Amino acid sequence: MLVFFDLPVKEKAAQKAATRFRNFLLKDGYQMVQYSVYARVCNGYDAVATHERRLKQNLPANGSVRLLVITERQYESIQILLGERRQADTPVAYEQLTLL
Repeated sequence: MLVFFDLPVKEKAAQKAATRFRNFLLKDGYQMVQYSVYARVCNGYDAVATHERRLKQNLPANGSVRLLVITERQYESIQILLGERRQADTPVAYEQLTLL
């Protein structure tokens, strides 16, 4: 199960709701893939139905949450693409100050 979400966080109450949702995901066995993408392994469709029901019971009032169910075989084909790490073009030079 992959859960993607975009939740409002401009107001204090919305921040608390988003944090509460993330904490629910972690306590329910999801692992963070990216900040707003969480994954959970389920053994069979009965477990998927159970966790889908629990997810729906813990939805925040506002925002967008998406659930995608894929097989383990499909997930195994995921590619992780990373850009190359860039170094600064020019080195930072520090000048020493002398106080009199």
